Amino acid sequence: MSDFEPSDCPFCSLPVERILEANAQALAIADGFPVSAGHTLIIPRRHVVSFFELTEEETIDVYKLLCRMKNRLDATLEPAGYNIGINVGTVAGQTVKHVHFHLIPRYSGDVAEPVGGVRNIIPGKGRY
Repeated sequence: MSDFEPSDCPFCSLPVERILEANAQALAIADGFPVSAGHTLIIPRRHVVSFFELTEEETIDVYKLLCRMKNRLDATLEPAGYNIGINVGTVAGQTVKHVHFHLIPRYSGDVAEPVGGVRNIIPGKGRY
């Protein structure tokens, strides 16, 4: 757990105009620091730090919203692929202590060699 309180959480006090879509348990926003066009965050409404704290119902609603946003991005930006990521813990790169899912559209040629995908978070481990 963390000393981080919901009152300090940027995801617990999002302006309504930032919300792209929502359902009962989750909402979607454009990433404030996108790594590619269409980079989207799926955020559970309940303030929890870790993916492993989510209920089954929250996980299902996050998944449904993730799929809806993927379909929306397919229709508008036509990416060639996606990376989906969750950072759990400071050593894994989590900076906002409210679990969130990155839906990152990928485009042909956006990196020289995409082999390994998310395995590339640790330098030298992506190629196998």
